[in-house]
Amino acid sequence: MRNNRAGWAIAGAVVVALLAGGGIAWAVRSGSDKPTVTPTAAAAPTSSAVPPTPPPSPGADISGPLDLLLIGVDTRVSIPGWEPHADAIMLLHVEPGLDSAYLYSLPRDLRVEVPGSGTYKVTEAMSRGSRVAGSKEPSVEKGYQLLARSISAYTGIKQFQAGAILNFGGLAKLTDELGGVDLVIDQKVESRHRKPDGSLRPLRGGDYIGPQAVYQPGRRHLVGWQAIDYARQRYGLPDGDYDRQRHQRQLVTALLTKALDEGLTTDPARVDPLVKALGETLVHVGGRKPVEYAYALRNLAPDKITRVSLPGRGVGTGSGYRGEQLTPEAKGFVQAVAQGKAAAYLKSHPKLVDK
Repeated sequence: MRNNRAGWAIAGAVVVALLAGGGIAWAVRSGSDKPTVTPTAAAAPTSSAVPPTPPPSPGADISGPLDLLLIGVDTRVSIPGWEPHADAIMLLHVEPGLDSAYLYSLPRDLRVEVPGSGTYKVTEAMSRGSRVAGSKEPSVEKGYQLLARSISAYTGIKQFQAGAILNFGGLAKLTDELGGVDLVIDQKVESRHRKPDGSLRPLRGGDYIGPQAVYQPGRRHLVGWQAIDYARQRYGLPDGDYDRQRHQRQLVTALLTKALDEGLTTDPARVDPLVKALGETLVHVGGRKPVEYAYALRNLAPDKITRVSLPGRGVGTGSGYRGEQLTPEAKGFVQAVAQGKAAAYLKSHPKLVDK
């Protein structure tokens, strides 16, 4: 039985990004740490005592639009050689002014063309791409590259400026470092995985047994394990994974709002503990230095990020189920993003905006 441990973890990537100076911050994990643009050196003092012109802030030259790819991965680190799957996929489109954005999800079972392989569920693109010739150890970074190419082909988005891959390990600690989050729960959610006290429910005969943690509708304060548990549930919900995707986007907004309320975006000294909470659970892929994206997106506040639901339906039924496909209305939004027409499209399709 699959143990989907990742969708909710994407929130951590967004939070860490925004905490690093108020903007989205990704960097190449193994690449050079040199800034893409070298600040101009300050002029030497002159006898006129005119103060020197300060160098431009790194990232001041970054312009929009930007498309960022946020992946939650089921790594199953306890199983040697386990190929990573993209269990949750979020895309963040930042408008040209860099002060507003759209956050939306693609179903993990969405059927797409995987370059060089054929048509598969998009989650499988990462596992296929992770294979390294002559090695039993998969590469998460290589998996991301094929996944990004597959999503580009499907959406029409030519390039993702940066991406983040996160697994489940550090997000509970990150949430607790923030003191928990306040979340408006929109429907009753029963946990398959946790008891009311947070301990794990035992697995018997292919299913979990025992008392369940329950999340009731309304404004609730959730600690780390509760926030993650709430946002990972899909079984028993009317719209299954589509409900889970919405809950993940809610958690992103709640975490960003909490970080802003705590004043963390203006206090760099408080960021380090949060970054350390993620540790090796976060992989950065592509893009320029974190501080450059941070500066460029310093005006992107949580209330300027519009959450968008993309409805879909199954392809095949029962034992013949082959995956998901987006409805024409949902696919139209994805195409509108690629064409720079997201705002106009949502104006004529307001039901796609999360409530």
